[in-house]
Amino acid sequence: MKWNGGLLAAILTLVAASMTTKAAPAPERMRIYQLFVRLFSNTNETRKPNGTLAENGVGKFADINDAALDSLAKMGFTHIWLTGVLQQATGTDYPNIKSPADDPDLLKGIAGSPYAIKDYFDVCPDYALKPEKRLEEFKALLDRIHGRGMKAIVDLVPNHVARSYNSDVKPELNFGVNDDRTKFFSPNNNFFYLTPDANGPPMHLPTMKDGQPQSPTCKLAGIKCDGFFDGEKDHGKVTGNNVASWAPSINDWYETVKLNYGFNFVDRHTREFPNATAPDKPVPDTWKKVAAIIDYWESLGVDGFRCDMSHMVPPEFWKWVITEARKKNVDLVFIGEAYDNDPAKVPSAESAASGKQTNVMVDLLNAGFTAVYDDPTYRAIKKIYEGPGWANDIDFGRDPLIFERSLRYAENHDEVRIAAKSQWGGHGMKVGAPISAILFGLSRGPVMLYNGQEVGEPGAGSEGFGSDDARTSIFDYWSMPELVKWVNGHKYDGGKLSDEQKQLRAFYSRLINSLNEPAFRDGEFVALNALNHDNVGYGRLPNETVSGHWLYSFARVDKASGQRFVCAVNLNPTTSLKDISIRVPDSVLPAQDRQSHLRIVDRLNGTPLADVRSTIGFVRDGGIPIAELPPLSAAYLDLSSR
Repeated sequence: MKWNGGLLAAILTLVAASMTTKAAPAPERMRIYQLFVRLFSNTNETRKPNGTLAENGVGKFADINDAALDSLAKMGFTHIWLTGVLQQATGTDYPNIKSPADDPDLLKGIAGSPYAIKDYFDVCPDYALKPEKRLEEFKALLDRIHGRGMKAIVDLVPNHVARSYNSDVKPELNFGVNDDRTKFFSPNNNFFYLTPDANGPPMHLPTMKDGQPQSPTCKLAGIKCDGFFDGEKDHGKVTGNNVASWAPSINDWYETVKLNYGFNFVDRHTREFPNATAPDKPVPDTWKKVAAIIDYWESLGVDGFRCDMSHMVPPEFWKWVITEARKKNVDLVFIGEAYDNDPAKVPSAESAASGKQTNVMVDLLNAGFTAVYDDPTYRAIKKIYEGPGWANDIDFGRDPLIFERSLRYAENHDEVRIAAKSQWGGHGMKVGAPISAILFGLSRGPVMLYNGQEVGEPGAGSEGFGSDDARTSIFDYWSMPELVKWVNGHKYDGGKLSDEQKQLRAFYSRLINSLNEPAFRDGEFVALNALNHDNVGYGRLPNETVSGHWLYSFARVDKASGQRFVCAVNLNPTTSLKDISIRVPDSVLPAQDRQSHLRIVDRLNGTPLADVRSTIGFVRDGGIPIAELPPLSAAYLDLSSR
C-alpha cells in the first residue's frame, strides 16, 4: 500500500504517549540556539551602514527577557550560546567606566569584532542598561536561562586576543606582562615576537597605504587612522592567523595577536609542554592563564564554551585544561570549532610522531571535547545546490568517533544565510527545512540553529564592515529585519511574521523537539542511500542512471525502547519525487512475522493524518512506499508494529 507523502503527518502529541517508557529519563540531546547578543533583541530598524550604537541601536541582556527564553525553551532548545558577550575592542567610548574607544586602526567595524577580545574577565558594556553594572546584568541573564531549564554557553577564543588586550578586572593575569620580547618563541612567553629588521619596528597595520585609508572602518568620515598602534611601536607581535610579518595584509586577522601555548608554529617539531614524548615538561604560563579564564566564567555560572579555531591550539593543552575544568563541573561543555583541512592545525605530539595522516578532530575529541564542528557534511549538502553534488555524497568518509560527536548546523555566524539570494541555489528560506532535517537527524551529537534561520533571515546588503556577503554582520551595529518581526517589540510572539515564516518556525520547533526522541537521542544511524543505488523507485529522475541524486534517507533505531524512524528527504527545489520505495535492512524493522501490521506515522509535519498501515512482509519485499515527496520536504516516519 502507498500513501500521499505530501499529506504525511501526525501531530507530535497524538503519539507521544505511546512512545514513553517507564525507565528514568535519559539526558537530553544537546540542542543549541546561537544567540548573537548584539543583534538578537535589537529592534532599532534604522540600519544605517556603519552606523553608531546611538544611530542603529544594540541588543541588551535585559531584553533577552522571560518571553524570549520561554519561546526558545518551548522550541526545544537545551542550550543558549550567548555569542560575543566578552568585552572586545570597539569604537564606542565609555568614559564613565574608564573604557575608552580603541584605536580605529585595530577595528573591523565600529562595533568591533567579538573575536578580538580585549578583556577576558569582563563583558561588553554595550549590552548593559547600566554599563557599570554589566556583570550583574549578565549574571541575571544566566539566572533567567537556568530558570527555564536551559544552559548557557559563551565564547572561548584561545588562539588570539585583541592587539589592545588589557584586563581591568584581572590585571594580574594579563598576557605578555613578563614576556621576553627579544625572543620570537619561548615557552614562557604568552605571545610570539617579531625579530627586528629593516621592516620594523614599528608594526605597520594594513589600514593605511601611501596616506590613503584601506580598511572600510578607516575610510569613514571622522575616523583618523595612521596605520600604527601605540602598543607596538617598539616591538611587533605575530598576527592571530600565524602571520609573522611587520606588515600583515588587509585580509589577515590584523586586529588580533596570536597566543603562545608552547608550540612553535614555524618549527612544528618544537613542543615545549607536557606531551606523550616528554610528559615531564613544565606547563606553559599561557595554559595557566587560560585555565583561570575558564574557571572564572565557570564560577559565574556559565555551563560551557564554544572554542574558536580550537584546532590551532595543541590538543595536549585541551586535555589538560578540560580535565582541570571538569573537576568542578563534570558536565561542563566544550564545543570545538575546528577544521581538519586547515594547514594551521596542530596535531598532538603522539599523532605527529606516528607519521600517519591523522584527523585533528580525533585528537580534539580524545582530549575531552563534547563535540567538534561538522564542516564536511555541511559542505557536501551545499554542493548539491551549487554543484557538483549528489545526496549519495553525504555518506562518504565517515569516522565513527567524529560522526557521533559532531556539532551540526545549517547556518552560523561564519557561514552564509540559507535564504540569501546568492546562496544555496537561490531557492530561499525553504531550503533550510530539508537540509536541517538531514543534518540534525544524522547522529547523537549536538545540533545548532543560528538566530534568524528559523524565520528566513537573508543577510542581504552591506551593513558596514560586513560587506554584501550573504552573512549577517558580526562587526557592525545592526538589527535583523526578519527576526525583528518575531521579536515584535520584545514580546517575542512572531506578531509581524508572514504566514510562511510562522510555518517555517513551527517546522523547526517540531524538528528540534523530535531530536530528543529515543531513536534520535540514543539510537543507531543506518545509512540507506547505498542500499538503494540500483533501486529505480528511489527518487530517480528520467535522465539519471543511478538513484540518490535528490533523495536522501536514513534510519534511526533505538533497541532499548524499540523506537525506529526512517527519515526521507527530497532535496530537489522544484520537482516532486513520486512512487518512491525505500529499501531498508531487516534490522530497521520490528522483529515480527510477515503478517504483522506496521503502523507508519510522520512525526515531523503538522497536518493530521489517520494512521497508515502496511505489513512487515510488504515492506521487506518492496520497501517503504511513498506516493510522493514534494519539493524541499522531509518526513520522519515512525515505524511501529502496534
